[in-house]
Amino acid sequence: MAEMEHIVIESGEKEQPFHYAVGMYGSKFFKELKERRVFLGIKCPTCKKVYVHPRKVCGECYAEMTEFVEVGPKGKIGTFTILRYAFIDPETGEQKPVPYGYGFIQLDGADTLFQHYISIDDESKVKIGARVEPVFSEEHKGTIKDILYFRVVD
Repeated sequence: MAEMEHIVIESGEKEQPFHYAVGMYGSKFFKELKERRVFLGIKCPTCKKVYVHPRKVCGECYAEMTEFVEVGPKGKIGTFTILRYAFIDPETGEQKPVPYGYGFIQLDGADTLFQHYISIDDESKVKIGARVEPVFSEEHKGTIKDILYFRVVD
């Protein structure tokens, strides 16, 4: 059996700042999340599919969408993974503590899946179809980090 060597590549003291706009619909989503801790979806007038995060055009029928609807905050796990291999978090540049859960959540009232962290305090409860609720940070910034993670509820 050959000996394996792990390679670590670091950027040192250099930063790689990324700035991008989330657009009009994304801005509305994050504003409501910040101010009211409410998840907004957008409903297609033709096929009635509800998207989270909101977008302007329906992916199914290409209709323009303008009707915002509240969804969640609870939902169910559509799929998930538990990461056990440490890596550098591209958002912070620090090593991500492991293990941690990450998954796709179908918020109540939505037809699409929302990606986020999932608490794995009790891994036996984390399964596809498990009901979850968001745990919010105390500080409201209007970013995805306003949601710390989703936890399984009985």
